[in-house]
Amino acid sequence: MTSTTWRVWLRRNLFRNLRDGIITLLTAFIAGWILWKVLRFVLITGRWEIVERNLALFMYGRYPREDLWRITLALCVAAFVTTMLFSMWSRADRAGVKRSPRTMLGEIGRRWWPLIVLGIVLLSFVTTVGPWIAACAAISCLFAGALLGRALSSAPVRIRGSAVAVTMLGIVVLLWFLADGLGWDDWGGLMLSLYLAAAGMVLSFPLGVLLAIGRQSSMPIIRSLSIAAIEITRGVPLVVLIILSSEGLGFFFPQDVLPGKVVRVIVVLTIFTAAYVAEIVRGGLQSVPNGQSEAAAALGLSPTRITAFIVLPQALGNVIPALVGQFISLFKDTTLVSIIGLLDVISVSESIRKQSDFKGQGLVAETLVFAGLLFWVGSSTLSRESRRMERRLGVGER
Repeated sequence: MTSTTWRVWLRRNLFRNLRDGIITLLTAFIAGWILWKVLRFVLITGRWEIVERNLALFMYGRYPREDLWRITLALCVAAFVTTMLFSMWSRADRAGVKRSPRTMLGEIGRRWWPLIVLGIVLLSFVTTVGPWIAACAAISCLFAGALLGRALSSAPVRIRGSAVAVTMLGIVVLLWFLADGLGWDDWGGLMLSLYLAAAGMVLSFPLGVLLAIGRQSSMPIIRSLSIAAIEITRGVPLVVLIILSSEGLGFFFPQDVLPGKVVRVIVVLTIFTAAYVAEIVRGGLQSVPNGQSEAAAALGLSPTRITAFIVLPQALGNVIPALVGQFISLFKDTTLVSIIGLLDVISVSESIRKQSDFKGQGLVAETLVFAGLLFWVGSSTLSRESRRMERRLGVGER
């Protein structure tokens, strides 16, 4: 863009008249002042030693140090599986578009830059070579997964579906593998939050869809039970349900027959989120014109096929933003487990300030800013993938 074009753009958009010019200069001054304060805190005045010395607690809690290779292996498998699935179902790869390594690097950078920034921040805190080796292994698995996904992208749908099923089974085995090093109730840090959020999302989505369909059912019993389950769950605060799952069940069942705290929290998060997912999906079902169902019925399709192949896909596509928003809320709600004694990220940030080397030094901002960065990266990644899915499906376009 030439200097003349820049001047024209500035005059039209920022300095159209005296009022716009004053607002522009005032906004630029406030933004610059905020940016200076943030950079000064991050680079100069912030005392990040408390994060550097307790980085392991933030990331995986009390997980045994001698078993950290299990987490490294899990990270590599997750990187491999993620890029394999995305590449396998990518339109470009399925169309046979050849992309150079440089192009693939650019796409990964644009798509996953929040995760890349987080990785750089975390590596800046480490003082040993182990995390660098783990990061290099994870990056290698990213590219290996992308190459395998590209090879599978041209395979029949049945083979790709089988690959997804095998992947899901592998994830279950991987969780058992991690739990073999330390039980779920003793997990902590970001690893615990990610596990709770992922389990809640995976389990609540199909349950929420079933509740939404049940609430729209013409059978009174199914409709009444679905409405009762949704309204009762949505009417109780999540924090109350978490406390009841931890403390209240002990009054009705012996402790030796109750599952661990993490399992009970997963059940609560699943039921609570499913109730909200059901209402979101119900709104999507109502947005599909009745004429499509009537036309499908006229062609001889059964109600089950009409719902599964015509109504539900459109309904889910229409409510992607709301669904992802609910899942982001679920991810942030995992911090509530600190009230029942689980060591999540917020609990770590509070407990390390009581260490003898940092007690009474007022390092609240440093610990909470770092905890906020971890949750922002997770939420931002989910939001970006949601917008990408909307563009791919053409949501909101006519």
